Amino acid sequence: MRNAGPLSQPGIVLLLVTCPLLNILRGVTCKAESGHLGDTDPDRCMRHHFVETITHPIYKCNSKMVLLARCEGHCSHTSRSDPLISFSSVLKQPFKSTCFCCRPHTSKLKAVRLRCSGGTRITATYRYILACGCEECN
Repeated sequence: MRNAGPLSQPGIVLLLVTCPLLNILRGVTCKAESGHLGDTDPDRCMRHHFVETITHPIYKCNSKMVLLARCEGHCSHTSRSDPLISFSSVLKQPFKSTCFCCRPHTSKLKAVRLRCSGGTRITATYRYILACGCEECN
């Protein structure tokens, strides 16, 4: 008797895997970049790439285009402000506020060299964001 399941039919099977297949087979649960299970919100906190042209503000140097990244999106945590109780007549800070911001989680230092007139070279440095996450705002 033949198996009549969906995988036994001829054609293409498309499997969308957001975790490494080995982890799924082991029963390990994976998390999205924002740290929430099954987070498919396109506006969530995540890394976005863009291209920027680096030029020196004073010297005449060749400009260079570099790939940069920024953290952008919303965090699913609720912001709140709670009143503080004081036994003083002056309340310097009457509320305790809690909020979460989309911020860089990990980054690495990168450098690019610009060739300037007269044969000199100037190095510009910047941080390249590797991952973003929701963290409590200060």
